[in-house]
Amino acid sequence: MAGYILRRVLQAVPVLLGTTFLIYFMVFAMPGDPIVALFGDKTPNPAVIEQLRERYHFDQPFIVQYLLFLKGIFVGDFGISFSGQPVTEILAKTFPVTLRLAALAIFFEMIAGIGVGLIAGLRKGKFFDSSALAVSLILISVPVFVIAFVAQLVFAINLGWFRATVGPGAPLQDLILPALVLATISFAQIQRLTRSSVIETSGQDFVRTAASKGLSRRRIVPVHILRNSLIPVVTYLAVDFGTLMVGATVTEGIFNVPGVGRTLYQAIIRGERPTVVAFVTVMVLIYLVVNLLVDLLYAVLDPRIRYAK
Repeated sequence: MAGYILRRVLQAVPVLLGTTFLIYFMVFAMPGDPIVALFGDKTPNPAVIEQLRERYHFDQPFIVQYLLFLKGIFVGDFGISFSGQPVTEILAKTFPVTLRLAALAIFFEMIAGIGVGLIAGLRKGKFFDSSALAVSLILISVPVFVIAFVAQLVFAINLGWFRATVGPGAPLQDLILPALVLATISFAQIQRLTRSSVIETSGQDFVRTAASKGLSRRRIVPVHILRNSLIPVVTYLAVDFGTLMVGATVTEGIFNVPGVGRTLYQAIIRGERPTVVAFVTVMVLIYLVVNLLVDLLYAVLDPRIRYAK
């Protein structure tokens, strides 16, 4: 197991380098001069422009800028944003908020999606199965901003169950409604994936053998059917967690969540290379760690999976 983890960590190094290089190159190739854009319609002083270019290393060739960024990663220095604030401070403020939001969304969609999918798979072709399928199709077809506005209007403004926008510090109770909105995006996918996996697993020989041995339904369903049906669901949840971390821009904007999505979008618009690449680098690291944890979880869910020494 230790050897497998070491190999995965070593494999992550070229992935991290390649991803940061591509992102840095794409930001570098964006049209326009971000330093000049900072002044808007005003005519900046050429000396001030040159000073800012030197401060952000924009006067250096691309490869030099990239190497300086890599050097900063190893010492924990991601540079300074155009507002003069260290990028590490921006990361420290925004990532905990989005982590809580994504974790809540994953929790809601996992509980609801797996639960509904399990019941639908065990009752294939019956009323509950058909109803769950219809609801999932509706949720897939509705854009997330529509769900967000409707949830905000109904549950926050009309019923008063939640705050319409997230308050200062993004307390956990304020993140429940936006997390539920984010969960609806993947709930339908998890429900359908769990349903199909449960139906397939229910027809396997080891399930029929367990039933022939006289094991109760309460034992067969959680131990033999559900456990062996969760591998594709866990894989999807791992990918979805990373997607929620960076793909919640619309939801964060509607609910005024001071998270990663909104901050990253603003940095892209302003052409802030240090902020954009730093955020993406942290996101890649999260992806790699989550995927490693999921691979290790496979062996727990399915005892037949073992990793070579």
